[in-house]
Amino acid sequence: MTSILSGIDPRYSVTGSNYPLSAKQRDLVALAESVGPVFSQRAARYDREASFPFENYDDLRRTGLLGLCVPERFGGKGADLRSYAIVSATLGKYCGATALTFNMHACSTLWPGILADDLDMTADQKREHELHRTIHFERVVGQGAVYAQPFSEGSAAAAGKAPFGTLASKVDGGWRISGKKIFASLAGAADYYGVLCTEDKPDRTMRDTLYMAVAGDAPGLTITGDWDPLGMRGTVSRTLLFKDVFVQDDAQMMPRGVYFQAASRWPHMFTTLAPTYFGIAIAAFEFTVRYLRGEVDGMPPVKRRMYPTKQIAVAEMLVTLEQTRALFLRMLDDARVDPPKDARLRAYAAQYTIMENANDLCRLAIRTCGGQSMLKALPLERLYRDSRCGALMLPWTAELCLDRIGREALYEPGESDD
Repeated sequence: MTSILSGIDPRYSVTGSNYPLSAKQRDLVALAESVGPVFSQRAARYDREASFPFENYDDLRRTGLLGLCVPERFGGKGADLRSYAIVSATLGKYCGATALTFNMHACSTLWPGILADDLDMTADQKREHELHRTIHFERVVGQGAVYAQPFSEGSAAAAGKAPFGTLASKVDGGWRISGKKIFASLAGAADYYGVLCTEDKPDRTMRDTLYMAVAGDAPGLTITGDWDPLGMRGTVSRTLLFKDVFVQDDAQMMPRGVYFQAASRWPHMFTTLAPTYFGIAIAAFEFTVRYLRGEVDGMPPVKRRMYPTKQIAVAEMLVTLEQTRALFLRMLDDARVDPPKDARLRAYAAQYTIMENANDLCRLAIRTCGGQSMLKALPLERLYRDSRCGALMLPWTAELCLDRIGREALYEPGESDD
């Protein structure tokens, strides 16, 4: 399988040449590269129709990549955050909507898996978590189930500033969930939705966050709203309404209180959207080079590389891409529980840089390739639209990253000017 990698120009790989990948990581990247070309062929149709990439998920299931972040002892591939990010960015080169929705699925196993193992739990919590995640992991590995991760509610909750408005009330044998999630990717496609909600009790705080898996066909769950956005159209991110939806106790994907601990101590868990957009950045650069060299499939072999303005533009694009790559890979090196302050700030900086630079590279690609690039027969206009969406993605939007960098660089915890 790794022989596939020998045919990939290192400039268009996620890590570039000479980056230390383990044999396991090379195998995982090769799996992603093996399905990438057919993902690319389908991407325009999913975008045009604003339809979910079911065929791509069949391929992810066939290759075992649905279990990418399920620990090996549960039958999965056992990828950590770094391995996940490199695979996800590889998929992002070929179909942004597939990579972005795959993020939601993969994190539904990454968070309860290797990330949760770094967190503090009582003996009872550990036993409970082991029982519950065994159920969820078996659904993914044994049954090929797809998990989504609806987050946004149109409030400050998704940004980590307030408790989630979706509430879970304890009842005999389980919980009753009521509320709403907007921009819920995989709406109608997921077998389970990993819902972040708040335990319904007096004086609710973010410490009362629960993480529950709700079956896609659960009574009381309704999918509503149209889906006709600018970009990332294949994510099908419609609105989910929960009205007194019952789930059993084993629906918990993390024990009570553990999600809040994870969000506080494992900040890089919120960088997992970034790989998709770095993959898009690579795709924009690769297309530009191939277009100027007259090497785009299905087009006349007309070379445009001899013009100085084109050469300068490609040079600018490469500089931007390599700056982005360096910060992306450093962010992955930093990822761990309880990272030091400089690593947390660098994670914000990496998220901001990737999201903004991906769109800037697509902008330069369109300008450099000229009028043909506006046509939907070529991928650049779709890459541009998809890339513009990155800066808006909660919980770490571009604006929130800048806000947190400025505040946390200037203030230590507990400091104020009062």
